[in-house]
Amino acid sequence: MNTNTITPPCPACKEDMSYPDGNNYVCAQCGHEWPMMEIADEPEAGLIVKDANGNLLADGDSVTLIKDLKVKGSSTTLKVGTKIKGIRLVSGDHEVDCKTEAGNMLLKACFLKKA
Repeated sequence: MNTNTITPPCPACKEDMSYPDGNNYVCAQCGHEWPMMEIADEPEAGLIVKDANGNLLADGDSVTLIKDLKVKGSSTTLKVGTKIKGIRLVSGDHEVDCKTEAGNMLLKACFLKKA
């Protein structure tokens, strides 16, 4: 194991407990995974994400679910009206990275409205 390799802090919890796993980094503290290539474009300035009502979302906003969402691979369902605080915007198909009562997950902005 190469101890000279410096891994980036976790983008979700900001702890310095990440490690490489294949093509991803994994946070040992919160379990969040993110692609190694995402670090290159870390400050995603210019990323425009709109909620279901067309309002612009920003990092740190609070949002509310507008419909029930089944969590893939689990019997858990996120209920309509659930408030999620402190979101983080990421590029990709699922634009919102957040912590819910079901754990850390990525959500599509079209199922959210700004609170």
